[in-house]
Amino acid sequence: MILPFLTIASSNKRGRGVFTTETIEAHITIEIAPVIVVDASGREKLEQTLLYDYIFEWGADSKMAAVALGYISMYNHSNNPNCAYEMDFENETISIKTLHAIKTGEELFINYMCPEGPSSEPVWFEQH
Repeated sequence: MILPFLTIASSNKRGRGVFTTETIEAHITIEIAPVIVVDASGREKLEQTLLYDYIFEWGADSKMAAVALGYISMYNHSNNPNCAYEMDFENETISIKTLHAIKTGEELFINYMCPEGPSSEPVWFEQH
């Protein structure tokens, strides 16, 4: 499920990102996407490809990986995001929910290091 007012567009210095064409209220689930779960050995192989920057650690021990479908892998990172994500291991989905109201035309961000939202932990691509 992807709400119809979400769109992929060019993001300033970030390639592409997810934007809204309508105002969104706080605490609204805007996307629920299936994932393709990959075991630990498959994850090692994916980490050697371009998909490395797009996969999610998966499972209680984070040894597996998930390739998210829908727009999930297109949300850009922010330490102070306007959305949070939740992994549902049992149903093999990731959902995105707004943390506060978002205005028309705004880009939607998640925190790659903290699914619940804000965090100051640096992401792997900022450490190099």
